[in-house]
Amino acid sequence: MAEYSAFDVLGPIMIGPSSSHTAGACRIARTALKICGSDFTKVEFLLHGSFALTYKGHGTDKALVGGIMGYEPDDERIRSSFEIAHDTGVNYEIKTTDLGEIYHPNSVKVVFHFDYKDDEYVIGSSIGGGAIIIVNINGMPVEFRGMFPTLLLKYHEQQGVIAYVSSILTSDKYNIESINTDKNPLTEIVTLTLEIDRALTQDLQDKILTSDKFITAKYLGV
Repeated sequence: MAEYSAFDVLGPIMIGPSSSHTAGACRIARTALKICGSDFTKVEFLLHGSFALTYKGHGTDKALVGGIMGYEPDDERIRSSFEIAHDTGVNYEIKTTDLGEIYHPNSVKVVFHFDYKDDEYVIGSSIGGGAIIIVNINGMPVEFRGMFPTLLLKYHEQQGVIAYVSSILTSDKYNIESINTDKNPLTEIVTLTLEIDRALTQDLQDKILTSDKFITAKYLGV
């Protein structure tokens, strides 16, 4: 018999009307912001599946804009996110698209445009009850939920990287909640994501993120 928490039954504390279409959408955008950074010149939201069909009625559009401004799903400002974005110069565009059958119906591709570097994007899916999964970053498949502090590490394929990071974490008694790797077969570049049970100390951030083992290394708090 499946076990359910009160959170599963009642859903998250949020600005409604829908945990999947509103709270989940806000969390996807907020997580994408942490991944790609706030110094963008414009952001595009490409809505897929039921997101594309019902986004106006469910407030998905307002939630996405609120999330890209860093709002939590229960922030009252989500209701006025369009106006706030206009007043503060946040440039955004909302479109509908078909991302393909491999993606969950409640998915969105968040594309960031920058003046000083190439575009970056994140694809996330809202899977119910306000829960999300980030499934793609700049073309690289990933899988993490945004519920735990997360390390995003990219490196040329080599032995010992997972053991290196794991040993640093376990030496300070961190538990790894999830771990996922994906390798690009053409470039042999690996993307490693690790979710951990609590916030990473600054000392360990410095030790891991500055290692010459990694092409890029990011830490996402919650």
